[in-house]
Amino acid sequence: MHDALVTTMALGPTWMDPMYLLSGSGPFGSLILPGISLIVFIESGLLFPLLPGDSLLFTGGMLAVQPDSFAPLWAVIVACMCAAFLGDQSGYWIGRKFGEALSGRPDGKIFKQAYLTQSHEFFAKHGPVTVIICRFVPIVRTYAPLVAGMSRMNYRVFLPFSVCGATLWGGGVTLLGAWLGHYDFIRENIEPIFLLIVFVSILPGIIGAAKKFLDARRAGSATVDAPEAPDAARAS
Repeated sequence: MHDALVTTMALGPTWMDPMYLLSGSGPFGSLILPGISLIVFIESGLLFPLLPGDSLLFTGGMLAVQPDSFAPLWAVIVACMCAAFLGDQSGYWIGRKFGEALSGRPDGKIFKQAYLTQSHEFFAKHGPVTVIICRFVPIVRTYAPLVAGMSRMNYRVFLPFSVCGATLWGGGVTLLGAWLGHYDFIRENIEPIFLLIVFVSILPGIIGAAKKFLDARRAGSATVDAPEAPDAARAS
């Protein structure tokens, strides 16, 4: 009985340890690389710009060089570069085929015309190299391939810039995480660092939601406090 209790107590912290859950022997080990690839693919061109691409690549590289990693580093780099490239291609062809419909589409919770405008401005300023530069600019990187397709950029021009951008971003940020993951300080504090990365990733969403809530509250307060119109006052 005592041995069983000790075993149960030992298992408890393991299952509560996020680093175990994200390790190769953890219950989610086989899902991590496909999950990272899917999120990178979606953020790279499927009009869902609020995913944490940069921090995900960095964390994936950092975890890949830890003991009992979910995948070898080379596999993480190749998967991330391929996912980024395929996302770019999807965004380009969506823009090429459905650009006119999207340009007149009203704002939604995710899709914003302001994002399209910002991406257009990047292209006007930097030209085709925007396909590379925008890789390191959140939100713009999602809409840049779409704008390239909408503007009918020559695919032979777009393709090499897309390959270069996917390689520098998908491979470079992952390698940066792997390089830092070799340091003792990082290894010894990887759990709080991981939690900090998660917090920083969701912080813009929290700020945006708080801003929207405060704006709505202010607008409601202004409506309630608005003075009664003169005609309405005379009628009463």
